[in-house]
Amino acid sequence: MSDAQAFDYDLFVIGGGSGGVRAARIAAGEGKAKVALAEEYRLGGTCVIRGCVPKKLMVFASAFPGQIEDAAAYGWQASVGSFDWTAFRGKLDAELDRLEAAYRSGQTVAGVTLYAARATLTGPHSVRLSTGEEFTAKHILIAVGGRPMVPDLPGAELGLTSNEMFLLDQLPESILVVGGGYIACEFACILHGLGVKVTQAYRGRQILRGFDLETTGYVQRAMVERGIDLRLESDLAKLEKAEGGIRVTDTNGGTATYGAVLFATGRVPNSQGLGLEELGVKLGVKGEIIVDDYSQTSVPSIFAVGDVTDRVNLTPVAIREGHAFADTVFKGHPRTADHSLIPAAVFAQPELGTVGLSEEEAAARGAIEIYSTSFRPMQTLFAGRDDRAFFKLVVCASTRKVLGCHIVAPSAGELIQLVAIAIRMGATKEDFDRTMAVHPTIAEELVTMRNPVRTVGTA
Repeated sequence: MSDAQAFDYDLFVIGGGSGGVRAARIAAGEGKAKVALAEEYRLGGTCVIRGCVPKKLMVFASAFPGQIEDAAAYGWQASVGSFDWTAFRGKLDAELDRLEAAYRSGQTVAGVTLYAARATLTGPHSVRLSTGEEFTAKHILIAVGGRPMVPDLPGAELGLTSNEMFLLDQLPESILVVGGGYIACEFACILHGLGVKVTQAYRGRQILRGFDLETTGYVQRAMVERGIDLRLESDLAKLEKAEGGIRVTDTNGGTATYGAVLFATGRVPNSQGLGLEELGVKLGVKGEIIVDDYSQTSVPSIFAVGDVTDRVNLTPVAIREGHAFADTVFKGHPRTADHSLIPAAVFAQPELGTVGLSEEEAAARGAIEIYSTSFRPMQTLFAGRDDRAFFKLVVCASTRKVLGCHIVAPSAGELIQLVAIAIRMGATKEDFDRTMAVHPTIAEELVTMRNPVRTVGTA
């Protein structure tokens, strides 16, 4: 009996986020497979609907007050008015509708059958939809992503998560952002730029744990100088409804009332309730689906990509994993997604871009040289602002290869994408030195740092 006769579909994808839609489109369009995809909410997943895309549009919106103030310093007759959240929210919703329609069209053109329903597994080759329909598939791909984690404390249900931030009817006058990761820092800066009084509480000693410590120190200082009330080594004990908002009690017994509380305390894989445990699919301690290099689970017919596997939780990574899966299984080109040297950006104000090893990671592996510089960029210096940019290269002392680059500057995300290409190709410090500078730019600092500021680590 042929596969077409044995199964309803060659591939059934559960989850319509970045990884799932890429895998479905490649398998159906280029791999010529019969493919179905089930999504219970909206196509596009966290990134398009409730993450990267709407957040970046909010970043753009929040930056205009500073830009208008700079324009006035440059001689323009300009002043900052009030922010109309309702008008912005309407355009944001329309843009997300447009993007979802584009995702849906891409699936339809490729020949993917879409189901607007929740899907669960009933066997290694079978799924059941919330509509009651049941289907069989030779291969099943789980791409259901992750969800915000809410701390277990009294009154936690009063708080918001990143999912709800794009659905607010109006902005609060004040907010407590709980967390110190990139989501917390980005929303703290966004809301501050939109005119909200922002307090950020984090139980650690420095925000952005896992990034280069010296680099995140620049971001932290800049956030405080811009007016964000950052409270480190601070944790919450309980939340209560109060007149004017939510009363928060911290673990030291202090209390304060805020218009809203945003929990940005991490994310967890969205693997519960899919029927995985019953089928013997191995899960990790956080609920992540354990997969091999080819995204295959402990059940051979079931695969998983994206945040639900908790490998590297970034949209481009999920896309690469989904594409590699489709190439391997349906196009006869076995390949894996490379999880090394992944560039990343934190869209705080100021912006941070990073690729490769931090100073701490590199020093633990051997002797390294650190090249760095900090300066006031020309554009904001002329406007009278005290903003500082920071550039840092981590260089192997023996091979001279650039192991990491860390940037705090306007458009750092754009810059780090280009630097990542050079580092991926194995560029040495001397390759950077031989590159002619573009003057006057902030990026020229990448090729003009001649002398190391320190040498650390052991050979």
